[in-house]
Amino acid sequence: MLSEGDLVPDVQLEGMEGQKISPADFRGQKLVIYFYPKDDTSGCTREAQDFTALAEEFEGSGTWVLGVSKDDAKKHRKFTDKYELKIPLATDPDGSVCEAFGTWIQKSMYGRKYMGIERATFLVDRDGRIERVWRNVKVPGHAEEVLQAARELKGRGS
Repeated sequence: MLSEGDLVPDVQLEGMEGQKISPADFRGQKLVIYFYPKDDTSGCTREAQDFTALAEEFEGSGTWVLGVSKDDAKKHRKFTDKYELKIPLATDPDGSVCEAFGTWIQKSMYGRKYMGIERATFLVDRDGRIERVWRNVKVPGHAEEVLQAARELKGRGS
C-alpha cells in the first residue's frame, strides 16, 4: 500500500481517446489522482462534479486532476458528456494500477463481500513523490480539501 513520501508507481492507464497515460507524464507538475468505483453513480458523479467545479482553481495552482476507475473509455466518454465534466478520466482495464496504489480492496455491502475500488485520492508533487493520501474518502468537501493541500504544496518548493 502506498504512503506519503513514496514515489508514485510507474504504471500505465488508458485515456478516453485510447492514449496511454502515466503519472510520469506529469513530472514537473503537481498531480491529483483520484480513484472512484463506477461512472454515473451518485457518489462518483458528485465527486467528479466537485472536481470539475474547481478545475480552473486546480489549474491555477499548477495541479492536474485525473480520475481513475475500471470503467472503459466509452463509459468514461458518456459520463463526461452527460455531466459536462472538465477533468480527464482514465481507465484501468486490468486493475493493475488499482493494485499498485492499493485501492483494489475487499468491500462489504449488506453482508456480501466483494472486491472493488476504494474511493481514494493521491496528491503527487512535482518530483513524482506522493505528498498526501486520502483513503475511504467521503465526497462532501473532499475536492476543496484536496485543492487546499495542492495550494499549500506550491509554496514548499516541490
